[in-house]
Amino acid sequence: MRLTRQTNYAMRILMYCAANEGRLSRIPEIAASYTVSELFLFKILQPLVEHGLVETVRGRNGGVRLKKPADQISLFDVVRVTEESFAMAECFENDATECPLVDSCALNSALREALNAFFAVLAKYSIEDLVAARPNVRNLLGIDMLSPRAAIAS
Repeated sequence: MRLTRQTNYAMRILMYCAANEGRLSRIPEIAASYTVSELFLFKILQPLVEHGLVETVRGRNGGVRLKKPADQISLFDVVRVTEESFAMAECFENDATECPLVDSCALNSALREALNAFFAVLAKYSIEDLVAARPNVRNLLGIDMLSPRAAIAS
């Protein structure tokens, strides 16, 4: 299975916010950090907000932050919110009735098992795990280079 670019950057937005804990993260800073367009990140932000993974703060000093602790956001949570289809083959799709084996196919069963294993592994890892795996993640993302801002109140 191949995850979309949207899912990849959704995870990166969350990682940035987790690494920047205690402060609001701004989309222009996140975009610069990953060298991706701000417009693309704004598009990705919408489902993350709708599903309660991040929250936005409006205004001149606004930004985004995690809505819940990074250790409570699994990679599976992100994939579930950002991916539209988990069809690994045509026979996984709802209207796949052309194959005579569709209801008793061993391939379909094996692919479902593989997909469930994929989801189980994603569920074991949190955004916090990704950030904690690199002790210098703040430096790598350029967060420590930013001008200091006041910490946010929860």
